[in-house]
Amino acid sequence: MKLLVTGGLGFIGSAVVRLAVANGHSVVNIDALTYAGRIENVSEVAESPLYALEQIDIQDRAALDQVFAHYAPDAVMHLAAESHVDRSIDGPSDFIQTNIVGTFCLLEAARAYWLRGGKPEGFRFQHISTDEVFGSLPHDPSIKFTETTPYSPRSPYSASKAASDHLVRAWHETYGLPVLLTNCSNNYGPYHFPEKLIPLAILRALAGKPIPIYGDGSNVRDWLYVEDHAEALMVVLEKGAAGASYNIGGDNELTNLELIRMVCSILDAERPKHSGRYADQIVFVADRPGHDARYAIDATRIRTELSWQPSVTIEEGLRRTVRWYLDNEAWWHPLMDRKGITGRLGGGA
Repeated sequence: MKLLVTGGLGFIGSAVVRLAVANGHSVVNIDALTYAGRIENVSEVAESPLYALEQIDIQDRAALDQVFAHYAPDAVMHLAAESHVDRSIDGPSDFIQTNIVGTFCLLEAARAYWLRGGKPEGFRFQHISTDEVFGSLPHDPSIKFTETTPYSPRSPYSASKAASDHLVRAWHETYGLPVLLTNCSNNYGPYHFPEKLIPLAILRALAGKPIPIYGDGSNVRDWLYVEDHAEALMVVLEKGAAGASYNIGGDNELTNLELIRMVCSILDAERPKHSGRYADQIVFVADRPGHDARYAIDATRIRTELSWQPSVTIEEGLRRTVRWYLDNEAWWHPLMDRKGITGRLGGGA
């Protein structure tokens, strides 16, 4: 299969690229190489004859048309997005442009290509989104997000992703474009850019700095190992029904405080401090505006219809993640002098 992957130098996108090439698929990776895109994320497949990189912005319609014409993909896997909630609070404009306008441009380029090809039945436009579009859940374990949960985004980031989801569904209903949608829970794992909670905590812990947690740390998230997510996305692409959406979760609900204490405990074992424990560095900071209380995914549909379920437990996934950061300082160390890295951006003022 020939795949066009957008955002394939980012965290989740690079995991998809590595897996797709390893599985024998041909991949053209479209990436604008913004601050979070790293060429190093796909170094293990960069020399493969199955891999090509095109550095373009998904808002550049002419460049998109050229890529579609040149590579003639069988499917699009759309992962390119601005994704950090804190950054969306401080600067929402980029999120509107990339996540909404960029998705529109990509949909139109894909539709034109699909029409020129005679509407091939096997073509798919797969849109990768987030559970944050559904809003916030109460602390009741019996209540989870399903594919029919009404949308209720609470941040500029989640609002922009909700809008892009609606565009994808509209292009299916209005124009017949064969689409697939997925909404995932919080991802973690290797190559995670150090502005998100887990890598931020690891690197601040190692540097002997305070490890900040919003509010009282009671916010709950369901954690999904990124390589599990990549496998799920390939399963949806190969088996999913056109027009359908699938929730992808890790079955690992934890409060933020529980999560960071687990990270600190692993660090205590893997790289002990001279004195004290890493958890001693945890501090609580003013909560960010619109901070959702809980996310939890009901992944019944993908489990029953497509026979997929996560394989990596949170304990094993966190061990792998911590070990990766300890072993790959050359990847993250050059990032440490950048503004905002390992610091929380969206304050609670």
